[in-house]
Amino acid sequence: MSFIYPHTGLVTLVTLAVYFWMSLQTAKVRSKTNTPAPAMTGPDELMRAIRVHENTMEGLILFLPALWLFALTIGDIWAALVGIFYPIGRIVYALGYYAAANKRSRGFMIGLISTAILYLGALIALVMAAIQAHA
Repeated sequence: MSFIYPHTGLVTLVTLAVYFWMSLQTAKVRSKTNTPAPAMTGPDELMRAIRVHENTMEGLILFLPALWLFALTIGDIWAALVGIFYPIGRIVYALGYYAAANKRSRGFMIGLISTAILYLGALIALVMAAIQAHA
């Protein structure tokens, strides 16, 4: 069995594993702070864990399509090389945010830049392909 996009697929799975880890961190903090679901407010530690999880979910809706469109238009290896910075950035973001809200910026920017490169690369490639298709 041969996969056409193994590297992009692996980056996708790593990203989903990071997201799952974040959900476990939120559950762990809920238990530690005695804050049962469905409460979405509580001690600062819980609020930071919830924000890390939610913000990452919000980012996934931009990152995953951009990653795959980049892989389809530019290539598997390039998508993976740029895309791996998203889950790395999210880990840096989470660890910083868990410590203190003002320590989240570096990780956020790593993930944002990765997503922006993937999005813009895919956009340029698709526009060029569309122009070429009608030339």
